[in-house]
Amino acid sequence: MNKPHSHLVREHKVLIITGTPGVGKSSVSKKLTSKVNAELVSIGDLVSKEKLYIKADRKRNTLIADMEKTSNRIKDIISHTSGTLIIEGHYAVDVVPPETVSLVFVLRRNPEELKETLKNRGYKDGKVYENLAAEILDVCLYDAVKKYSIEKVCEIDVSERTTDEVTKEILQVLQGKKKCRINIVDWLGKLYAEEKLDEYLKDF
Repeated sequence: MNKPHSHLVREHKVLIITGTPGVGKSSVSKKLTSKVNAELVSIGDLVSKEKLYIKADRKRNTLIADMEKTSNRIKDIISHTSGTLIIEGHYAVDVVPPETVSLVFVLRRNPEELKETLKNRGYKDGKVYENLAAEILDVCLYDAVKKYSIEKVCEIDVSERTTDEVTKEILQVLQGKKKCRINIVDWLGKLYAEEKLDEYLKDF
């Protein structure tokens, strides 16, 4: 049995795994947590478990988080964590203070692949296309760079890749074996070139 690579991330206090719903944040975060012997906080689970929400959005079948309460709870968790903490969630940038964060990994997935993933999860069409638009328009990436600065944000293309492969790439970045960079995908340009843009952004 391999020992956890805790020594690989001793300089990293808080790592964020974010991205559009359906990109694989939960699976990658769990795998990475076991590899580096970190603690994991899933913001969605935290909000649900500790009732840190304002109301339920029945139309989207989701909870509307109370951002102030969630942010304060995250700050409390960070202050009481001595080792590495991995925080996972698509709205992590809204609740995790910049000064505590070492690196932010934004997972990206090809919209055609993402569409299938969301439909397989049983998402209604409105929610599917809302999330596809967010992925195509780089919403999570833009928000991460705006909040944490370009130096702290790493974009990871997860398209047609396994959880192990994605986790390995993140570990390589943490080890300094691979450069942390952004602008590695251009879904907007790709879909435009393939004349599929209207199909994916039909409601926008």
